[in-house]
Amino acid sequence: MRDSLAVLDAEVVACRACPRLVAWREEVGRVRRAAFRDETYWARPVPGFGDPQAPVLVVGLAPAAHGANRTGRMFTGDRSGDFLFAAMHRTGFASQATSTRIDDGLTLTGIRCTAPVRCAPPDNAPTPDERRRCSPFLARELELVNPRVVVVLGAFGWQALLATLRELGWDVPRPRPAFAHGAEVQVTRGTASLTLLGCFHVSQQNTFTGRLTPGMLDAVLLRARALSEG
Repeated sequence: MRDSLAVLDAEVVACRACPRLVAWREEVGRVRRAAFRDETYWARPVPGFGDPQAPVLVVGLAPAAHGANRTGRMFTGDRSGDFLFAAMHRTGFASQATSTRIDDGLTLTGIRCTAPVRCAPPDNAPTPDERRRCSPFLARELELVNPRVVVVLGAFGWQALLATLRELGWDVPRPRPAFAHGAEVQVTRGTASLTLLGCFHVSQQNTFTGRLTPGMLDAVLLRARALSEG
């Protein structure tokens, strides 16, 4: 069946639609960072990871060049993932507090991680065209997982998600709700409803400066759990 996560994941991994991103992710995988010079990089698009029927979906930005682009799993192998999965473990979504490699035994329950762009972009900055080319993957994942709550990490993911939801027929307010940490927006489609929660991205730019603290992230995840179970 076309509409299955396994098929979607295979299509994501095989995608070569964006020449700039293909060239960058593969160059990073060839050159490698000195700390990982003996590792084989994934260097392909990264599929979603987590519970296939998760009531909570986490939407980031794109794989990190030496994180998910190296390990092949969302938010795995970098400081951003360390911060995120530690919070998921504290709030009961993750089986362990660390996420170092694709075979480290980590499992997620009730939550799934994805991104609007599946390839590592130069300077962590996908272009609008690259986001649009990748949006059908996010749209299909939303339909297949059918979450009740989406935690959106950062303004890029927020705007990308709102655009995708509108394309899927969700009633997104006009003008679009602005991103903010702690923002809470409900959208509807027929009798279905979906709650979006804004959260500062777990990038080192935010976590090292204290703009996003562990307590702030825990509060968002606990709010997501309460909404998903309510």
